[in-house]
Amino acid sequence: MKKILVRELKSTDIKALLSFEMENRAWFESHIDAREPSFYSARGVSNHIESYLSEYAARAWHPFVVESADGQIIGRANLKNIDSEMRTGEVGYRVARQAAGQGVATLALTHLIQVARLRWKLEQLTAHVYSGNVGSRKVLDRCGFFPDPQPIAENADRESRFVRII
Repeated sequence: MKKILVRELKSTDIKALLSFEMENRAWFESHIDAREPSFYSARGVSNHIESYLSEYAARAWHPFVVESADGQIIGRANLKNIDSEMRTGEVGYRVARQAAGQGVATLALTHLIQVARLRWKLEQLTAHVYSGNVGSRKVLDRCGFFPDPQPIAENADRESRFVRII
């Protein structure tokens, strides 16, 4: 694997993030819910970043991007719904189509687990995956997540929840 950097999302990432999201839109929508059409503009991505950074300041999210050796965004990884009192959080990630199958998601998720444990002192993480997203299920398995014994009732046919104690 070539050198990959996982770093915090910055307000200056608008152009690079918009490019990443536009180039991979169809790929992502084949695995997860589609974003609103208004997201796919400089203003939409700017508002998105501002919202994520605001949630970070409120200690509820910790957003990251994954960059290739040449500085291109090839993935995203977020620690979200951080509950410091309950010591829980949720992870989410997406990887560009051209970077899929190269260990990028595993690297990003490993980074989120470390940040959750060391920075946020969390003890349990959850992740939600659509049934047909075999790649994400493999990444979760590789990183020590297991199916939640209490399934998600409202989306049980489409989505599964996974848990990891850290």
